[in-house]
Amino acid sequence: MPWLTSPEPAPLSGAELRAVTTTRRLGIIGALFLAIGSIGAGAVPVLNPAHDIPVVRLFARATTVSLAIALSGMLLMVIAWLLYGRYARPGRERMATPAQTFRTVVMWVTPLLLVPPLFSRDVYSYLAQSEIVHRGMDPYTLGPAQALGVADPITMGVSNVWRETPAPYGPLFLEIGSWMSGISGNHVAFGVLLQRGIAMVGVALIVWSLPRLAKRFGVQPTTALWLGAANPLVIFHLVAGAHNEALGIGLMMAGMELGLRRLPIRVAGDTPPPLARGEIGFIVLGAAVMTLAAAVKVNAALALGFFGVMIARRWHGRFSDLVKAAIGLTVVFVAVMVAVCYATGLGFGWIGALGTPGQSRTLVSPVTLIGYLTGGLGIALDLGVHVHSIMDVFSVLGMVAAAVITVILLWRSFRWKLRPIIGLGVGMAVFMGLHVATHPWWMLWAVIPLAASAGTSRFRVAATIGSAILAVVITPTGSPFDGRGFVLPQAYLAAALVCAVALFVVRRTVPLWRDPVSQVSADEGGSDAPSAESRLANRE
Repeated sequence: MPWLTSPEPAPLSGAELRAVTTTRRLGIIGALFLAIGSIGAGAVPVLNPAHDIPVVRLFARATTVSLAIALSGMLLMVIAWLLYGRYARPGRERMATPAQTFRTVVMWVTPLLLVPPLFSRDVYSYLAQSEIVHRGMDPYTLGPAQALGVADPITMGVSNVWRETPAPYGPLFLEIGSWMSGISGNHVAFGVLLQRGIAMVGVALIVWSLPRLAKRFGVQPTTALWLGAANPLVIFHLVAGAHNEALGIGLMMAGMELGLRRLPIRVAGDTPPPLARGEIGFIVLGAAVMTLAAAVKVNAALALGFFGVMIARRWHGRFSDLVKAAIGLTVVFVAVMVAVCYATGLGFGWIGALGTPGQSRTLVSPVTLIGYLTGGLGIALDLGVHVHSIMDVFSVLGMVAAAVITVILLWRSFRWKLRPIIGLGVGMAVFMGLHVATHPWWMLWAVIPLAASAGTSRFRVAATIGSAILAVVITPTGSPFDGRGFVLPQAYLAAALVCAVALFVVRRTVPLWRDPVSQVSADEGGSDAPSAESRLANRE
């Protein structure tokens, strides 16, 4: 598929370039604050090595102060991301370049590469389940407590709710994790860093694929990188949290890019062009890579459905073409997945463990909220305590509703009423949002495909607002600060004051309520043309 063309925006003016530089620094300061605060307010190991390091151990012991510092960093990074978004907005006459946006991502990510896990303790579950595989046991029938023992240093870091549950992750991820376990052994901190390394491979794939897919779908690469890579949800949860969503989404997006590499643009009613050289090969390669993504987290399998729609539309757009594409992709999916299951020696036990995440219900999920409200109403009306039964019913209803909506999206995409990759993003949002165990980082399955395709549509605006809100709804520990909820209002108040001071300091360089382009005439003799200095900087 040849890349779609769109007018190239002009480089940033001098005033805009200074605003971008200041915005970058604001985000870097936020990342440093979050890194420092993570020492005492992150999801630190039970045996925290920071207690043995001079100076650093002060933050490990002053947990309330560390929480305020971490929250300040979170808010500063979200604000910096939103401010930078003004220079990545589609349709703007002058925009930041993809290279500038990429460097911004690197600057914001770097301070968080060596910090303790943040926002959840899932990475300790990855370590424990990987160690189970490394020791030759079955992670799909044994939990960490049964396989490793409750006194094992790795088990001690796992959240109580997951200590006796099987692994819900695909065999590819656990096999890679077992290799890392062979390197780290029982050294929990080193194991966390290796798991973050796996996540960073996924982030790199996201950064590689986003601008390429964006060009295919007529979206500015800068916009895609800003929404999909510089997003606080990516930095907080895929980098700092080291979630395996990073590898799953990265492989899914890379597979989509590879699969579309030789597909031509197809307009309804036209006679489809003959097969391009290597077209079938790239389709198979893309489908295989997307299957590998599903072998990390099964969510990625949904991408194959919308990829099949793209293939059918590229041919004649008939229902029979859709059936042929579905059969072909199913064959590739089954062949690759069977090969992975047998090659890893883990078999197909992961299928029976897919329901494990549903054992934990989060208030981020609207389904959980409605279920609890309904159960509470029943108790108030003296109808009995049936909360768990009601939650089970709502859990099934949520998944059925998500499946129905996704089928509708697939059909609308096939009928040329919706761009398939937008359908993928919305379908992922529905499946993730209607699950009883929704977490903020789950929504990245939706946000990142939308970043590559949504452009100026309402979907981009919704993804931006949702990302900004979800980025601040949970604390760095992933829990209400060890049950001491009374400290949270104080910490958030301190963070808000820090952000207010920071915004006051940068208000002249980064105007908060108007585009800094209005200052260009004053700074550059009344001309909007970029200065020689800014032109040089924009070429970087």
